[in-house]
Amino acid sequence: MMERTLVLIKPDGVYRSLIGKIISTMEDAGLKVVGMKMVRPDKKLAEQHYIPDENWMREIGDKTKATYKDQGVSNNEEPVEIGRRVWMQLIDYLMSGPVAVMVVEGNDAIFVVRKLVGATEPRKADPGSIRGRLSSDSYALADGKHRAVKNLIHASDAPETAKREISVWFKPEELIKYSRSDESAQYD
Repeated sequence: MMERTLVLIKPDGVYRSLIGKIISTMEDAGLKVVGMKMVRPDKKLAEQHYIPDENWMREIGDKTKATYKDQGVSNNEEPVEIGRRVWMQLIDYLMSGPVAVMVVEGNDAIFVVRKLVGATEPRKADPGSIRGRLSSDSYALADGKHRAVKNLIHASDAPETAKREISVWFKPEELIKYSRSDESAQYD
């Protein structure tokens, strides 16, 4: 199924000059970039992207508490409190520098992009994924430095999320329709 997804190359990816490698990885997989720009997000834009949803905060808090437990670290914070702290770190991280913003299109684009990107925590990402090849940050290091994990990329996780996130970053007229020269070889 042909679909679109949002990809952000976060400030650490931009500062490390990885934009070209990341785009090439997606294009090599048969995906096409139909919208792209550089943005320095302000707080309003970052908060529109990372909506402070209480269920999301609780879920992130529960995962974080489980990670703490696995590491033998005690933590008495409530899951929502942890989630709010992580949310604020993500906002700060996104605002910390320029971001390359793209809309990528292709067959099962959301699934394919997330597979190419790899696990959220780079140290656990498959070694062939973008995060596995190009980053080694971890939740433990990020927590110790009171910051978000530097994982190079954001990729939408579901069709509804992709639609909402694309509308935050792009106007409809900024997205271009065109055909890659190899589309018939891939999809016909």
